[in-house]
Amino acid sequence: MSKKVFVSGCFDMLHSGHIAFFKEAATYGDLYVGIGSDATVSELKGRQTINSEQERIYTINAIRYVKEAFVNTGSGILDFKEDLVNLKPDYFIVNEDGFSPEKQELCASLGIELKLLERIPDAGLPERSTTAIRSAGNCTLPYRIDLAGTWIDQPYVSKYGSGWAITLSLEPVIEYNERCGMSTSTRNAAKKIWPYYLPMEKPEKLAEILFKFENTPGSTMISGAQDAIGICMPGLVRHKYDNAYWPVDFESVHSESTLAWLEEHIYMRLLWPREQGLDLLKDTHINEDNVKELANAADDVWEAIQNQDLRKFAEGFSKSFNAQTKMFPEMVNDRINAEIAKYKDKALAWKLAGAGGGGYLILVSDKPIEGTMRINIRRKEVL
Repeated sequence: MSKKVFVSGCFDMLHSGHIAFFKEAATYGDLYVGIGSDATVSELKGRQTINSEQERIYTINAIRYVKEAFVNTGSGILDFKEDLVNLKPDYFIVNEDGFSPEKQELCASLGIELKLLERIPDAGLPERSTTAIRSAGNCTLPYRIDLAGTWIDQPYVSKYGSGWAITLSLEPVIEYNERCGMSTSTRNAAKKIWPYYLPMEKPEKLAEILFKFENTPGSTMISGAQDAIGICMPGLVRHKYDNAYWPVDFESVHSESTLAWLEEHIYMRLLWPREQGLDLLKDTHINEDNVKELANAADDVWEAIQNQDLRKFAEGFSKSFNAQTKMFPEMVNDRINAEIAKYKDKALAWKLAGAGGGGYLILVSDKPIEGTMRINIRRKEVL
């Protein structure tokens, strides 16, 4: 009997990259394709599908490499769990941005082999991704990751001591999941002002416009300015906070050497979306000593990046994350710590993107790490 192979995804706007993935996956056996329902895609991606689940099933079932396609019966990031149990495949195949510890754990519990494939286009064809295709005529707004100083952009933190937050603006090479520390809520707010792309204006001014738009008068919770700044200001940026919501100073780096060095040493791994209702402020330890530790770590990170000193960058990165979690223990839990432990012999340093509680794990390494994603930093536009 032929072995059974299972893959799962959105597979909206079907393209040659999807076909190449199906073709390679089918070399392992009869290929079954589970797709996320329209409701699940909306929940995880924060957008509606271009093609309905009925259209996607019709198209995928017409592909000669596919034995059968169906809509996953569940919801959330493991919407295929029940289908996997019933199908009992020999292999579950994913690519690098589809790899997660939850999938790994589920496959291990069911005796299914999880295989990771690289994104390689078929012979003579260019690389394709749904995000790139959508961006070509749709939204090209950036995302952001924070490298150090997270939480200093809140006055209830910086009132104990001023300090810098450091952000990187990222090209939307994939659609990062909601509630995963990538400033998707601020990016969604930006879409209401600029549905397709950022205007060719002063980035700092755009960030201020976005910050004020998202935080309307009377808002009970104020989103930190670092989110708007990281989205609107390209390259590597640090911004200083002193008991106020808006920074008192900015510094930017656009050196190609520096940005390429960061791209070479930063990797990301999806854990799971932050749970709804998680209260990150339930237990806090914000005081002068802890804020000073956070601020000093950000200074160390900035200096190390300027010198392209990987060892000191990793040390400062770790110190910043330790300072964050010391002040906000709800950022991590036993499950997250168990995932971090898997990388202690593979990475030099690690932290959670944004406010934590789940989301993406950012890793610093001197070499590529299997099952992780590279980043693509947004460069400054040349007029």
